[in-house]
Amino acid sequence: MRHVMEMVGNARVVIENGKVTEVSDPVISWCPLFEKARGMKEITPEKIKENMEFRIEKFGLFTSGRLLDDFEDFVGFGASETMMSGLQHGIIDASVSVCDGAGTVITNNPSLVQGMGARMSGLVETSPIPETIQKIKDRNGIVLDEKTAAIDPLAGAEKAAELGCKKIAVTAADAKTAAEIRNLEKRISDVQFIIIAVHTTGLPGEAAKIMAENADIVTLCASRRLRELKPLLQVGTSVPLIALTQNGKELLLERAKYVGGSLLVNTMPLPYLPEQKQPK
Repeated sequence: MRHVMEMVGNARVVIENGKVTEVSDPVISWCPLFEKARGMKEITPEKIKENMEFRIEKFGLFTSGRLLDDFEDFVGFGASETMMSGLQHGIIDASVSVCDGAGTVITNNPSLVQGMGARMSGLVETSPIPETIQKIKDRNGIVLDEKTAAIDPLAGAEKAAELGCKKIAVTAADAKTAAEIRNLEKRISDVQFIIIAVHTTGLPGEAAKIMAENADIVTLCASRRLRELKPLLQVGTSVPLIALTQNGKELLLERAKYVGGSLLVNTMPLPYLPEQKQPK
């Protein structure tokens, strides 16, 4: 079984039968998130391979032993953490995201959203793993295509609407997909999609423009173009999430209520991006 994920510096990593078989060169050399979380002072193919092997060994990614429960928050503000809080407190009634071994998944289970997403990076391709799919179904998740484990946020969004969900958070890594989901919203009455842009490192100019026009929340990653946007709300300074719409702002503020530790809430010009905390 073959799986492909882009991770830690946007390197392309291939996993086959639970083993890392290929790692490309990263496009960035330093990420504040991974120095803080894993002590990674320089991103290299060797470090990336080690990190992927750590995720496989500890969390069962890309194997039948995939863990989906009891995940602590990996970051205070992340896509999965934000959707989890939104589901817990009724800001959204469903999420559409991805999981290795299953592809696109629709659920209203906050714990499952975090279990799938806490250690997930940019999933490009995955193969169906029956054990993972069954675990998701046991936790009130709906796998869009159990036979192929397709990654298709647009079809997932449409399926969630068909199931009667009204306010649906959808993660999208592709600007064209974000635009298609927004167009779908215009054709369906009484349904709102909150689009969360993820895995945005290196997004080129036109794609960044399309993403900004359609997303409610954007994970900035290492995207120079997206870091030039003027958001309504920003959370974090290293790898920030920004809200571009009122719906996005409300979802991020709901998450803020449940982040551990102290918070500073202040009015100021945005974005706020301290030079020493930015990816290189």
